[in-house]
Amino acid sequence: MIRNRLQWLNTVVTEPHYFFHFLIFFSYLPIRISASSIFSPDISLRLLRREIQAVLAFLIFSAVKMIREETWEGVIADTLLYGKAFLFLLALYVDYHLALWYMLAFVVLYILAQQPAFPVLGEVKTMTPLQLESTLIEGVSSKYWLVEFRTLCSSTCVRHSRNFPELSITYANSILSFGTVDLGLFPNVAERFGISLKGNVGLPAYILFEKNSEIARFPRVDSDAKVFHPSTTKEFLSRHFELDRLLLEYVHSK
Repeated sequence: MIRNRLQWLNTVVTEPHYFFHFLIFFSYLPIRISASSIFSPDISLRLLRREIQAVLAFLIFSAVKMIREETWEGVIADTLLYGKAFLFLLALYVDYHLALWYMLAFVVLYILAQQPAFPVLGEVKTMTPLQLESTLIEGVSSKYWLVEFRTLCSSTCVRHSRNFPELSITYANSILSFGTVDLGLFPNVAERFGISLKGNVGLPAYILFEKNSEIARFPRVDSDAKVFHPSTTKEFLSRHFELDRLLLEYVHSK
């Protein structure tokens, strides 16, 4: 447990996204303390009540999100969003100039520091488009390849970045391999595999190949190029691509 806490602390300090969020949230304390000497006792009391209400609401929303969300990346993203919303409302109650400064800080932070993805790859192989095509054409490494197409500038890809590595740890074997292609680095490959990059609504995309043939994909695209993208969870991906069946096929082939 101590090791996990140290890892979290190291992440907060070293990742600009988390570090600057911490600084922005912490900045409210000295501002609040200095403002208390200006406000009348009645205004200070009302502000204190609003702060207590905001903290309680924040804790309730965060607890609900922890129960419903599958990945920690999703929990953290929504928790920070709730925190920014409540901080903006409290700042607006103090002074609208302060609220505008916080809004500007959040916009700059959103532009300059994106939330990092899950750092562990598990059994997933990072591939270039050339490596992917040569691997599928040669077909000597594995009978099946489940490939994730993502871009780390997409918040949806970051929220679900933990799912694919954890699936690979469970299901990777000699007949099923896992690979990932970063469409942020290789956007031209999206058209090659029929993936829409418009608004990143179709990402992350997953395609299961048998040798050099596509046998399943998610999300699916209809004839009008509309993307159907329900919630992406490990359970859903496992069921959609029948990973348990492929695992049994591997066991029976031994």
